[in-house]
Amino acid sequence: MHLLGELEVTNAKAGRLQKLSWLATAFLNRTSVSSAKMLGVSAGRIQSILDGLAPFDGLVLNSVQLPAAFAQVFRSYPSIYVAHNVEADSALENAERAKGLLERFLFRREALYLERYEQQLAQNAVGLWTFAEADRLGFGRAVYDRAFVLPLVTGWDAPIVPDVQRQHDLGLIGTWSWRPNRLGLDWFLDQVVPHLPQDMSIAIAGQLDGAPVVSHPGIRFVGRVPDARAFVAASAVVPLISRGGTGVQLKSIETFELGMPSVATQASLRGIETIPENCTPTDDPREFARLLVEKVAHARAGLSQRLDGAAFHRTQKARMMQVMLDVLPGLAANDASAQVRPRLKVHDGGRS
Repeated sequence: MHLLGELEVTNAKAGRLQKLSWLATAFLNRTSVSSAKMLGVSAGRIQSILDGLAPFDGLVLNSVQLPAAFAQVFRSYPSIYVAHNVEADSALENAERAKGLLERFLFRREALYLERYEQQLAQNAVGLWTFAEADRLGFGRAVYDRAFVLPLVTGWDAPIVPDVQRQHDLGLIGTWSWRPNRLGLDWFLDQVVPHLPQDMSIAIAGQLDGAPVVSHPGIRFVGRVPDARAFVAASAVVPLISRGGTGVQLKSIETFELGMPSVATQASLRGIETIPENCTPTDDPREFARLLVEKVAHARAGLSQRLDGAAFHRTQKARMMQVMLDVLPGLAANDASAQVRPRLKVHDGGRS
């Protein structure tokens, strides 16, 4: 591992001066704010590390931020581009929901740059990996034959389910400061919670900017928790509440790997081909609430409704490996003229 440095890139954890500095860097360098954050290191530093790692067949470029910031370095190597989301679409979605003219302008500006970067990365790549079928189609017909959906797992080994007692009826966890996540949380609080009984306990974990005012007596905002899996496992039922964005929902995958019973919106199930039997999908808030009440009642009666999440993990992992076997040989073949050894280096754009 060769570290370029450490940088906090989460807007919710950055102060006003840091945010203004990122914005100024983005305008001065005519780039997106997400890529401007990467410019704390020089292109020469990245090039020297790559030179030291040679020979290798190519690069795996993980998300758009770092590859876009240093496109002049990375474009000369064969690559696989891993698109966590269609970032330009997410930025446009944020612009539509922006609270003011300035915020709308900044999100539209971000979308303009991101669309350009994503198209360049996709067109230059030997292979394009997305995590959802809609995202694969979102990059256009020009790269369709090189684009593959990569099923995800949260770790190479199936997670061990924590042995914890049930502490709350419903458990929700996420980075709520990220706008698409907050959209889902607001939908849940505004449209689902009013249909839930007053004695239902609802724990909401994760970073939250400005906790909303809620009237339901069972809701607790618990902030960051030391063990996310233990928190999820301590729930009777997990509501999966995504309402926007693109890409796969990692919390949905983790919930299924733990075998937890859940109720999910359709957006929460993007990129997941096989839905576990103890997950019920619906986008209707009243039906969502009714299903939660039903599943919680079963849990209170002693029926856990949990499944063996290792089976879901094995299925996802097998499909992921097949995609890699389909794509990776093409990376080496593309660079055969360079007569290099079959090695692969991964460069992470910093997206979590």
